[in-house]
Amino acid sequence: MATLSLSLAHPQVRALWRQAGRPQRARGRHAHAAGRVQASYRGLEPLYDDGYGTVKDLGHYYRAIGELVEHDGGPPRWLCPVDAGEPAVEDAPVMLYLPGIDGMGMGLCMHHKALGTIFELRCMHIPLRDRTPFEELVTMVEDVVRAEHSASPTKPIYILGNSFGGCIALAVAARNPGTDLVLVLVNPATSFERSRIKTLLSVFSPLSDRACIAAAALLNYNIHNEVNMALSMMKSGRHPFEALSRLTSNMSSSLKHSKMLDKLPKDTLKWKIKLIKQAASYANSHIQSVTAEVLLLTSCADRLLPSKSEANRLQKKLPKCRVFFFEKHGHSLLLEHGVHVSSIIKCSSLYRHSRRYHRVHDYIPPSATDMKEADKISRGTMLKTCPAMYSTMEDGAVVRGLAGLPEEGPVLLVGNHMLMGTEIIPLGAELMRRRKVVVRGVAHPLLFPRKARTRSQGHDLFDFLNLWGGVPMTYRCMYELLAAGEFVLLYPGGYREALHCKGEEHRLFWPDQAEFVRMAAQFDATIVPFGVVGEDDLVNLLWTFDDIRSVPFGRKLLRGYSNHLKLRFITSQEHSFSSLHELRLRLVGFCCRDTQEVIFPGAVPKIPGRFYYRFGKPIPTRGRQDVLTDRRGATELYFDVKSEVEEIIAYLLEKREEDRYRSILPRLLHRAVRGSKTEVPAFNP
Repeated sequence: MATLSLSLAHPQVRALWRQAGRPQRARGRHAHAAGRVQASYRGLEPLYDDGYGTVKDLGHYYRAIGELVEHDGGPPRWLCPVDAGEPAVEDAPVMLYLPGIDGMGMGLCMHHKALGTIFELRCMHIPLRDRTPFEELVTMVEDVVRAEHSASPTKPIYILGNSFGGCIALAVAARNPGTDLVLVLVNPATSFERSRIKTLLSVFSPLSDRACIAAAALLNYNIHNEVNMALSMMKSGRHPFEALSRLTSNMSSSLKHSKMLDKLPKDTLKWKIKLIKQAASYANSHIQSVTAEVLLLTSCADRLLPSKSEANRLQKKLPKCRVFFFEKHGHSLLLEHGVHVSSIIKCSSLYRHSRRYHRVHDYIPPSATDMKEADKISRGTMLKTCPAMYSTMEDGAVVRGLAGLPEEGPVLLVGNHMLMGTEIIPLGAELMRRRKVVVRGVAHPLLFPRKARTRSQGHDLFDFLNLWGGVPMTYRCMYELLAAGEFVLLYPGGYREALHCKGEEHRLFWPDQAEFVRMAAQFDATIVPFGVVGEDDLVNLLWTFDDIRSVPFGRKLLRGYSNHLKLRFITSQEHSFSSLHELRLRLVGFCCRDTQEVIFPGAVPKIPGRFYYRFGKPIPTRGRQDVLTDRRGATELYFDVKSEVEEIIAYLLEKREEDRYRSILPRLLHRAVRGSKTEVPAFNP
């Protein structure tokens, strides 16, 4: 068929895959241009096309499996989706897709392009007339896993198991505890004995097998998600008739699917039920042997399996398990709108090329879909604050926009925090949108928790930091980012500026150490000082650290809360350190250096004003040997950068008084007349 490559029979899977594989590329982390090192992200560009939205409706899926049912036969095999293309990432790991009980290898069709960009994707297909026992299916997957592990012992192997395929994945992981496996399980069928399918079969037992399968397919169809998709399309500006057309197309495609049931052998249902019972029983009895990392994608509105309660049970059984809940999605999660598996893998820090995840070398930049999701999250903030950005050219002229920023890295952006770091998302989003530059933020380690459970209503701040390449504040991370030619975002004031007290708006709380200028000079990085103002036009502070400390029992409350944060940091990060001593050093360096405890302030919103950013004149460090060898030279450069940031803040505070669109009301009126995507004017520099 048109959407699949030649089938790969089980005994010859290795030889045929290598024959059809992509040519070897020269491995390299960085690209060199004009003598400067530039980040390359293993050959993948920021805002790359991940293909989400290419498959417009379910008709594509049903047509594909219709052709498979019509012409398919023979034993189980591996299919290589043609629409996935070749991996764009150098040295991409392998991902094996294991289908649900239907056995159709096209169940991942909406994710072929996205996953095929960062993985070598292979999909198992089990023909409907095939009667291969469960043990042989496990062996088939196991053979590929062992062959891949033998060829690349240090690379992880990813297994994406959907429903019944999740049981196979758990069985393979239990039988191969020494192999580095990462399991992505979508509503695994380990809960079959507690499912509604058994009740369904007892009710429809007088009817034919085809009637039972049709009833199960009807329960599997999630009309609620289709309605939400149509409403989302209308909210994004699509014509209502276009949204309605898509909704009716998917519903009609689902009904047409019932015509395929006439082609099923009579004993299909009996065989499938036997197969899934064996799979669930085997997986549950061997689950204690699973040591692999597991990511559970769970549909809370699953009407076939009790997936939500099963996720809670599996998380207690599996030592390295994280759960991502989808509140309004049904059992066929991979065929529903709004599910982006590749993005979830990236923001969960599970995408890696070796045994341990490396935040610098394993980082994959945001895709076009990631950018759209970030726009959805930041839409309210962008509407309220309407950031006005300025930069400084080499001749000292201040211009609107980002033309004054360097074209190539390494670049170190050094500036001031506003309250709660509210300036970060607009800053990162604008540089990504206008310059296709990923700004790698250096942040407090508490902002990188190992989350065990996540909801699907959009990515939160922690996911945003992972997707946009944030790293914990360590000298090693700074060193590796600058060595990789990245644009690095540094706030020397840290959480002291982000959690400042009343009357401390737009003040700098920088330490006396000048280490970041030394490190920048070591890699000939360009330092760009910048300033941002506007938090006082957004919120009023109600209470801060000082207010809580002054009330009775305030000090005790602060101490207990801060200890809770430190304990949470230890729990979430202890796996990342080689020794307890190293962990203690990390805590001393970040939690105890400042005498102020970590406490989040209380604030109330105001009628929104506007955020103003200005990037100062770039300061090259190439040839500045005095910064590396002379402490005085480094200190002078450090205070030059600090004074430049202070001057920029003063400049913005003065110039914003000239902006007629500082308040939100004139901005809304301007966009109502000129269009919602029109850039709102600001002060003349």
